[in-house]
Amino acid sequence: MPVPEIGTPAPDFTLRGVLLGDNGAVERRDFSLSAHRGAPLVLAFYPGDNTLVCTKQLCSYASELDRFRDLGATVWGINFGDLDSHEQFARKRDLRFPLLADIDREVVQSYGIQMPGLGLKRSVFVIDADGIVRWKHVARLGLTFQDTDTITKELATLTRR
Repeated sequence: MPVPEIGTPAPDFTLRGVLLGDNGAVERRDFSLSAHRGAPLVLAFYPGDNTLVCTKQLCSYASELDRFRDLGATVWGINFGDLDSHEQFARKRDLRFPLLADIDREVVQSYGIQMPGLGLKRSVFVIDADGIVRWKHVARLGLTFQDTDTITKELATLTRR
């Protein structure tokens, strides 16, 4: 499938995920894009838990989570890892946003970001409160990532729409 175009509905999905709470407890549950309507969402697709660039990327988002929250947004990380891998990664790096397990690779395919070898292209999608793609970045190689400043700048434009 092609990458969703800006201004089009984001492909809906439901995935199991983990969420590390402020008390250190981990919640395992379903996360659904359609159930999240009403607030902006950042989908951060990353190739693997505990890998060099992915760890830097997700830790940078975690350290700046209040900036996302100040804009009414939530961040979800997505890759092929299982829930145990996600839980270990979240605990080790203190990642306090959901990490979702696309084990069957259906969501990656629906977003058109599959990549031979790595499995997926490092990608970020900003979804508005109505489920519409408002910004996206799909990396060619995935050796770098979109920083918090870039993403929050795009999120800030949603409040001006």
